[in-house]
Formats: sequence, structure tokens, C-alpha cells
Amino acid sequence: MIRNLIPFACLFLVIYSCSTKEKTASPDLIKQQIIDTENNFVKALQENGLHDAFVAFADENAVLIRETQLIKGKKAIDAHYKNQHTKGLTWKVDFVEISKSGDLGYTYGEYIYSYQDSIGNQLKETGVFNTIWKLQKDGTWKYVKD
Repeated sequence: MIRNLIPFACLFLVIYSCSTKEKTASPDLIKQQIIDTENNFVKALQENGLHDAFVAFADENAVLIRETQLIKGKKAIDAHYKNQHTKGLTWKVDFVEISKSGDLGYTYGEYIYSYQDSIGNQLKETGVFNTIWKLQKDGTWKYVKD
């Protein structure tokens, strides 16, 4: 009798293991999630300022490279942007790519930083950004390098 149950038990284990594997989203869907996150990052910056946006979208171990300075970790990012509430930064993703596993991605594109100088002239600075994104356990994306 037990001998007859062994094939059924093996079949059950195979079916169960297949049904409990995580289903990963399609690469196009993952890329769109990252683009949406970038767009929400820009929106948060324009609504709440530089400090709040850069802290909200940072992974706990995120790293920023600013000029010759390396800013390591969310607490350091918070301290770095503490008194910076500018809303004049915007950007647009031109390219996104993801890892084969779908849990890392990177973007690049152009940014525009609008500001007033010390005598009130309106100035614009443009450049290229590159951000690395990591999928969080809760399904959101946070930057790990900017």
C-alpha cells in the first residue's frame, strides 16, 4: 500500500513546489515600474522639496556621489540634504535596463536644475543622471546609487 502512495506523494511534491514559486513580472512591466518610480521621485521633489524626496526614495544603504563627496546611507543622505528644500530639479528617463533576476535596474537620462543666483538671475544647469534601483521586500523600488 505504501509503495503505491510513493508515486502520488512525489507528484504532489512536484505540483506543490511549482505552484509556490514566485511569479516574476515580465521585463517590460518591471521596466515600467522603475520608470513610474522615477516619475514619482520627480513629482515628490517638486511637491515636497529636494530633502524629502531624496530621503523617501533612498534604500537604507544608498550611496550618493556629489562632486568629490561620497554620501553613504540614508541617515547621511538625510543630513546632507537637511536644509535643501529646492524644487527646481527635474529629469526624464531616456533608458532603463534590468537585471536578469528582475530585482535591480538602472536608468539614465537628462536633468534640468533651475535656480536663482545671488543677484536674482534665473539660471539653468543641465546634465546627465544615472541611478541604480533595487527592488525592496515590500515590492517598491528604492535607489541604491545616484
